[in-house]
Amino acid sequence: MRAGNARYLKESDLPGTVPVFPLAAALLLPGGRMPLNIFEPRYLSMVDDTICGKRLIGMVQPALDGATKSDGEPELCEVGCLGRLTTFSESGDGRYVITLQGVCRFRVEKELSTRTPYRQCRILPFLSDLDAEAGADEVDRAALLKAFRAYLDANGLEADWESVSRAENATLVNALSMMAPYGPAEKQALLEASDFRSRAETLIAITEMAIARDSDEEGPRLQ
Repeated sequence: MRAGNARYLKESDLPGTVPVFPLAAALLLPGGRMPLNIFEPRYLSMVDDTICGKRLIGMVQPALDGATKSDGEPELCEVGCLGRLTTFSESGDGRYVITLQGVCRFRVEKELSTRTPYRQCRILPFLSDLDAEAGADEVDRAALLKAFRAYLDANGLEADWESVSRAENATLVNALSMMAPYGPAEKQALLEASDFRSRAETLIAITEMAIARDSDEEGPRLQ
């Protein structure tokens, strides 16, 4: 897996401990790009330290059941995604605007007690993600595009179909998953899908349920 100027090929290329950024309904996938607007002091400190270190941040959702720790911080989902900080700029008003490029998913092994204002976890990376295209040829591309088109039509939206048609399966599946306007539970299901085929099937199922739900809520229409 290449992210920016770095190549991640084996376990030793990855850190065992990373700073984590809990953010609900935010989905970063290997190879995907996520822009972030950083303004909380503890996360400004995290970015400062990351720039001087391995430039990797763990994106992870707060626990879906709303559970909290004794200090009031949210518990974390078990699975997140490592992102390499590839672009960075200062806004002039105290914020950082950064971009993370997804490297690989990880499982949270343990949250650490640290003196940093931000949280850190010991992680177990999903090494299979380092092969960025593995299994992508098994995706039912036609079914995925059919569901995507149906969703756009149902919501009166348009897409750049020329760009969509040129996208490789891996890029297409991850891009559609990341941009899909679904909630935390659906985003976590997409993140935890075992491979590209499973992720595409999960996205199709979620999309079909969303279309059916929206249709039921509208009810019958007068002709």
